[in-house]
Amino acid sequence: MNNEDNSRDVITSVHNPRVKQLMKLQQSSAERRKMGLFVVEGRRELEHCIEGGYAVRTLILCPELIVGELPAIAAGQMEVSAYVYSKIAYRGTTEGLMAVVEARTTRLDDLRFRTECPLLLVLESVEKPGNLGAVLRSADAAGADAVIVCDPLTDIYNPNIIRSSIGAVFTVPCVAVSSDECIDWLQRRGIQILTAQLQDSHLYYNTDMQRATALVMGTESTGLTDAWRQAATSHIRIPMLGRLDSLNVSVSAAILLYEAVRQRKAQ
Repeated sequence: MNNEDNSRDVITSVHNPRVKQLMKLQQSSAERRKMGLFVVEGRRELEHCIEGGYAVRTLILCPELIVGELPAIAAGQMEVSAYVYSKIAYRGTTEGLMAVVEARTTRLDDLRFRTECPLLLVLESVEKPGNLGAVLRSADAAGADAVIVCDPLTDIYNPNIIRSSIGAVFTVPCVAVSSDECIDWLQRRGIQILTAQLQDSHLYYNTDMQRATALVMGTESTGLTDAWRQAATSHIRIPMLGRLDSLNVSVSAAILLYEAVRQRKAQ
């Protein structure tokens, strides 16, 4: 995407090379990694993205759908018709505003905590982008210091993650690493590891979360790997009083995060 092309011509064909590039960025994680770019849709999501310090390469505008004033961004602009916008937008109701943004990589050692007792959420091999997006919203709401995604099966700039997180992917530091790297990093910093699991575990509300804590959750289908179970400071569980034996990972994450908030507010 060339940010020096500020042509006011409205693109009306999906066969336009720039439109094809946009569609690739929306659909392919490999393309996003190769180009170092991703797409943000919607005014609210874009505002969070800019506030998070991301660099906008190109604004994509649909004059027929634009609502309100344009964000004050020093970036190239590309105007498209409503038909083209409907083809490139991941969702239709994004106010006629999209942007191509430069990706960035956050590493574990880049993380900076607000207190001496950080609250981290760790997800192992998260499967569904929508779940990760919902977890990020909860992490933002609970004031978590970071979300660490171990052995990810999707990239954090997946458009469904951006959509379902309502831009929380830009407000909460998010790091993608291997489980081994994360375990080593947590242990070297003396951060307790609380793994959510049914076996050999204590009720979550009987567990001290006032110290530096990493809440670790696995997939709904297979749970956590043995590496995490063995590295854990303690195993915790949410009581299941019905016939089912698991909750959606985003629901479980919210419950555990807010227990940490409750304990810390009670200090």
